[in-house]
Amino acid sequence: MVGRREFLALGAGAALGVPGSAQAQTQPEPRIRRYVALGRTGLKVSDISFGSASTSDAALVRYAFDRGVNFFDSAESYRGGFAEEAIGEALQGKRDKVILTSKTRAGASEKRADMMRALERSLKRLGTDYVDIYFNHAVDEVERMQNPEWLAFTELAKKQGKIRFRGMSGHGSDLVKCLDYAIDNNLVDVVLCAYNFAQDPSFTDRLRHTFHWAAIQSELPPRLKKAKDKGIGVLAMKTLMGARLNDMRPFERPGSTFSNAAFRWVLAGGYADALLISMTSKEEIDEYLRASGDAAVKQGDAQLLERYAQLQAARYCQSGCNACAGSCPENVAIAEVLRTRMYEVDYRRPELARSEYAALGAPATACLSCAHQSCLSACPAQIPIASFTRDAAQRFA
Repeated sequence: MVGRREFLALGAGAALGVPGSAQAQTQPEPRIRRYVALGRTGLKVSDISFGSASTSDAALVRYAFDRGVNFFDSAESYRGGFAEEAIGEALQGKRDKVILTSKTRAGASEKRADMMRALERSLKRLGTDYVDIYFNHAVDEVERMQNPEWLAFTELAKKQGKIRFRGMSGHGSDLVKCLDYAIDNNLVDVVLCAYNFAQDPSFTDRLRHTFHWAAIQSELPPRLKKAKDKGIGVLAMKTLMGARLNDMRPFERPGSTFSNAAFRWVLAGGYADALLISMTSKEEIDEYLRASGDAAVKQGDAQLLERYAQLQAARYCQSGCNACAGSCPENVAIAEVLRTRMYEVDYRRPELARSEYAALGAPATACLSCAHQSCLSACPAQIPIASFTRDAAQRFA
């Protein structure tokens, strides 16, 4: 293994795109090999943990549990509640061996009684009387964390034993502002944030002359460090920058995949305690868990990450960028539309894509008859916005 500093030097002269050797290698059984303390909570969580946004298969939950995963994340909105039900079914009788979370979108004017009802519905679906962490979900407006009802609700839910810790999740353009407020006002025990190698300036600065793009939300790593310094648990999501895994197969070696390299980057960086990843097949679980226990990047990871960046930079809408905001006179929520399109085109999750697009109120309809295309130069990564939003409107109409 090599350290983070050595890693940064590895890719500078590496030839991109040289396929890896297909020689078979002996690999240990994929399973969790490391459990980490989640901030000051006292919880010990698997370094690679189960996200359920894209699955409601109880058999997959059991498969992950049997391989050492002890942290299972869900939300009331995932798969229309069926994701929570699958976790509850699979882990029946194992409650004392696992850490369960759920989430709700508590708005700026939401009342504590409504939040409590949402929590109680999630508890029923999960088949438990408490969750270890309850998140305010996908927060991108400071006003949502400023709502005194959220604090009052979580304090009451803690007192009643329905939640142990409270958190905030987010991946939007105002994530840094929301984190600052939540951290400075002691509103969270745990944060769950979009964070991947392409959001780290120490990675992207080295590639700027090649790809002409810089880290999105370069202020995010210092905020994650501030959270950790205060004893707040930090979880990373969206670590695969779109997860187009098949594009990388020609460049991988057995035991050294793009996903493993991306996970090692996050786990070795020191900004996150652990990561959450959607697991949708036994093969994915096996592949992902091979990175467990690796607290440092490996030789060869640099080439894989650079190759992926080269392939995806001009078609992946980075979480938290939103440089296109305000470029459309029709007020199309461009970043949100591109996010829903990504769920189908990149993640191959059509049901998730359609439900998320529907929740936006079909905002890309105007793109079908747009003549001005004022968004064309709005993306720093040169994503063809007009083409992608029009495609989304056609896909999800």
